[in-house]
Amino acid sequence: MCPLANEIDNAERFVREVLQVLAAWKFSRVRFFAVLDTVSRDGTLERLRALALQLPALQVVYAPENRCVVDAYVRGYRESLASGANWVLEIDAGYSHDPQQISAFLEAAAAGADCVFGTRFAHGGSYTGDAPARLLVSRGGGMLANLLLGTRLSDMTSGYQLFRRAALESILAQGLQSRGPFFQTEMKTHAHAWNIAEVGIRYRPSGQLVRSTSIKDALRVLWQLFWRRARGRSAPVVAAVKQ
Repeated sequence: MCPLANEIDNAERFVREVLQVLAAWKFSRVRFFAVLDTVSRDGTLERLRALALQLPALQVVYAPENRCVVDAYVRGYRESLASGANWVLEIDAGYSHDPQQISAFLEAAAAGADCVFGTRFAHGGSYTGDAPARLLVSRGGGMLANLLLGTRLSDMTSGYQLFRRAALESILAQGLQSRGPFFQTEMKTHAHAWNIAEVGIRYRPSGQLVRSTSIKDALRVLWQLFWRRARGRSAPVVAAVKQ
């Protein structure tokens, strides 16, 4: 599952590479759900629709009703679950996430994990690029979330992750209050009841600025999650780390 926007230069190559990695695992059925909305205006939608005629595994989902980034991801989750998928992999386009590392997620799942989260900050992970503000927000936000929520993940904001069907259904059923990138942290917090693993990933940021509205959204939802935990409605995440 992958939301895309304005990726016409590498969208086709990216989709083919993801499917090629998955093909090596010989799954009985694989679907790549590419979610696009009105944010994408450079022809990526048309390019992927044409590619889908060649690749039956590619399912293009156009969702003009999306109002924020969370809507795009949730639409992808819902489409994946509706297809009957037993596992749902979330990956970002534009090669900020390396498709060649998908196998590490699948290996962790095969070893018994229900949720596998990518980490940029431990166990072979790395962060490359010239977006120090994003790095600061990711590291600082993760440390604050662990402190307030009782979580123990080394990377609370990564968006490269794999879910067992039942785990993802449970996480979504608890609801996502964030309207910005903090929803990734929210999902990890909701995953506390499941067997969790982290795998190191190489991350290359897109270079987008950290918006003040996203920071305000993160602080608002973090406070809500803190009080939910304080009232005894949530438990810490315990991470089993994949070396």
